[in-house]
Amino acid sequence: MTDEHGSLPEEMGEEFWNERYRSSDRIWSGRPNRHLVREVEGLPPGRALDVGAGEGADALWLAARGWRVTAVDISSVALDRAAAHAMAAGAGVADRITWLRADVTRWAPPTPQYELVTAQFMHLYPNPRALLFADLAAAVIPGGELLVVAHHPRDLASGVPRPPHPELFYEGDAVTAALVEGEWEVLVDEARPSEQVLDGVSHTVHDLVVRARRLS
Repeated sequence: MTDEHGSLPEEMGEEFWNERYRSSDRIWSGRPNRHLVREVEGLPPGRALDVGAGEGADALWLAARGWRVTAVDISSVALDRAAAHAMAAGAGVADRITWLRADVTRWAPPTPQYELVTAQFMHLYPNPRALLFADLAAAVIPGGELLVVAHHPRDLASGVPRPPHPELFYEGDAVTAALVEGEWEVLVDEARPSEQVLDGVSHTVHDLVVRARRLS
């Protein structure tokens, strides 16, 4: 998360995330994001950029299917853990992943370079979020795809436990606004419901899923 001007506050910077990852042997489930699996499973493998890679589950899933992945995260602890998971999965997976520590509010990927750019649950303030999505869209080659998944803002009004900062949540137009008109086809823009248990209580939660293809 960043402040409204785009710089990461200290409490949400690299050290914050490093300490969070150090607090447990595993923060996330170790399974790839279900929306990534659903949207990407049928695509031919190429070069992928995984933004906010965390402990590496999405990157490993992609690499196991032949993608060459650049996996980016702000936390060196998370990336070290992800690299260890990749080595445990075997050289065929580990050799297809490049781990990169970067603050995505200050780093932009090379453009255009990737057949797939995926960002899972990147909840930034509006200004840096718009800049990030523009950078990610520019990194997609013609014929490639952009996939963005996030917590949908409708959860804020339904009692789902979420941070009390509504400006961090967004709908599909926050993503599609970064796409140059006439150069993209939006394939998916929806809020997908699912049942989840959070803090011991069952909730219907909604994930924003936006998938777009850059036209050749």
